[in-house]
Amino acid sequence: MKKLFSFILAAALICAAMLSSCSSSYTDPTEGRKAVASTDKYRNYYEIFVGSFNDSDNDGTGDLRGIIDKLDYLNDGDPNSGDDLGIDGIWLTPIMPSPSYHKYDVEDYFNIDPTFGSLKDFDELIKKAHKRGINVIIDLVLNHSSNTHPLFQSAFDSALDGKLNSDADYYEIEKHDTDPGQGYTKIGNGYYYESNFSTHMPEWNLNSEKTRDYFKKIAEFWLKKHNVDGFRLDATRYYSNSHTDGVKFLKWFYGEAQKIKPDVYMVGENWSAKSEICDMYESGIDSFFAFPYSDSGGTVATAIKMNGAPKLSGSVESYESDTKAVNSKAINAYFFSNHDQKRSANYVKLKGRAGVKMAAALYMLFPGNSFIYYGEEIGQSQDATLNNDEYKREPMIWDDEKLPEITVNGIASADADHASYGGVKQQQSEPDSVLSFYKRVIRIKNQNPAIARGDYKALDLDNTELIANTVEYKGKKLAVIHNLSDSEEITVENELLSDSELVGDLVASNGEKADDDSVRSANVSLTGSKLILPPFSTAVVELK
Repeated sequence: MKKLFSFILAAALICAAMLSSCSSSYTDPTEGRKAVASTDKYRNYYEIFVGSFNDSDNDGTGDLRGIIDKLDYLNDGDPNSGDDLGIDGIWLTPIMPSPSYHKYDVEDYFNIDPTFGSLKDFDELIKKAHKRGINVIIDLVLNHSSNTHPLFQSAFDSALDGKLNSDADYYEIEKHDTDPGQGYTKIGNGYYYESNFSTHMPEWNLNSEKTRDYFKKIAEFWLKKHNVDGFRLDATRYYSNSHTDGVKFLKWFYGEAQKIKPDVYMVGENWSAKSEICDMYESGIDSFFAFPYSDSGGTVATAIKMNGAPKLSGSVESYESDTKAVNSKAINAYFFSNHDQKRSANYVKLKGRAGVKMAAALYMLFPGNSFIYYGEEIGQSQDATLNNDEYKREPMIWDDEKLPEITVNGIASADADHASYGGVKQQQSEPDSVLSFYKRVIRIKNQNPAIARGDYKALDLDNTELIANTVEYKGKKLAVIHNLSDSEEITVENELLSDSELVGDLVASNGEKADDDSVRSANVSLTGSKLILPPFSTAVVELK
């Protein structure tokens, strides 16, 4: 009888605690606040690997029309509807004709690969995206082309004949007495071409006036004739070689693009440490991807796995300060994963769904532009034992009960096991889903423009499980405070918070099972200078 009484009492206490924390006294701080559609270069971008996203004609490959069909999922045109993801920027991986599945070896810079559709489809996509307030940037590969490109074919044939024709000036083709080694491919008659990525990818001579005239035509074609908003520039770290200063080339190309479209946006891929990224910012382009904060060993994943990273805010402040010292208009591009990295849900799998959400709260609330890799917003994962790029680019899982019949390069296809938290259909109506969490993060960002645009300063709250910062923008000052403990509620008492207002909150652990098999359900609260943060939660506070 005593055991039964104890059990009933314990159950009653648990229920009371849950009812108390879920009481009707909670008021959602985002309710009644208006999200503002972006009109500048600060955006929430979404990377789409086109062949894997959505297949409109059931031929086994994603296409442009498939993206058009999903535009309302990304953004329905109303920043306050709450029905869409809230994306206002799309990055399309290469869409130009190419012999490969990934299209990073272009053979025609003035068309659409027929597996993806047509220029007419592309123009429709641009028009409908712009109607919803979505900017579209496309991957532009200027470091190299396909070896099937007509200009390279002409140059190759002339080198075989022992005499270079004028088309050879477009490419890095050199004569050597001995094999120059890695990064070069032999043609014949002592000629070699530079090929850092593959023998199938000969590198353009970026110092050639002919090449630059050709690139100006490419920029004008896409920016003026087809109204794209900018470019994601592939492999910018390889622009420099013994003949070319990559920074000067990039400065030249950006300037030429601005003549065509003054508000053109460019983001460069320089998979390097901060010092090299800072060097490239001398080019003046808008953004470079912040690689130190991405991938399984990056600072965001490390913070989640270790339940805290006391120097993370200081690191971001330093990153912002150092890059903007080189380019005062720099908009750093933060991301967690991309098409060259394993799925980010794999990085934090030991922390479960709450860890996936908490990672989103961290990197999405950094300053600058955030980039979501398609599927990241549903916590899509992959087989951790497989490292082929195709598995990093598996099809988007819209419905885990009806998998898409898309195959990536004949190797990878959708797997229901990789939708651990459900497909889009399953997560749409679930308030505690990863998808709902991403929607809320973006809504908070759009309601508080200072998060992306403000002057970022680290905030030390003397707790290694807290990551905090302030941002100031146009007379507003916000504090963003994360509790990185996945088990402990943390109370912050600080005069900085006095008479302030909670304007956004995120609780990643809601809906997760605790060790005693009860369901965690708690809210962030701010009373006076006292802020209560449940496990794995975030508060956005407007400081007075």
